[in-house]
Amino acid sequence: MIREMRIEDAKAVNGLSHQLGYPLTIEETNQNIQAVIHSNDHIAFVAEVNNQVVGWIGAAQAVMIEVMPHCEINGLVIDKDLYGKGIGKLLIEKVKQWAREKGNERLSLRCNVRRIDAHSFYRHLGFKDRKQQTNFVMDLK
Repeated sequence: MIREMRIEDAKAVNGLSHQLGYPLTIEETNQNIQAVIHSNDHIAFVAEVNNQVVGWIGAAQAVMIEVMPHCEINGLVIDKDLYGKGIGKLLIEKVKQWAREKGNERLSLRCNVRRIDAHSFYRHLGFKDRKQQTNFVMDLK
């Protein structure tokens, strides 16, 4: 079952995120879920199997000067023990539906260059490589 993410999902979402190396605390994940829930331009869904959260996806309206507004998937995590079961595809289909309802004609995402299996998955679903780039980060503390 695919449904919108809720605050109560923070622990499960955090655990799944840790599988991909994202080190947030449960409290930080909770804060982020609350921010998404209260935003009109963000959405997050979870996939449940036997009433257990086994995957999640987040997306947002991307408004930039240089390209037309579109929807961008900004996170997709499936329990590593359930890869290949169609859960990721279901979550992406749900985001595609949300994106269309928001008036978008394009869906994009970014994926770590090291996640070769994920690249194949996205291509299989119809995503096309657009460009490669380097991600720069600056701490502001």
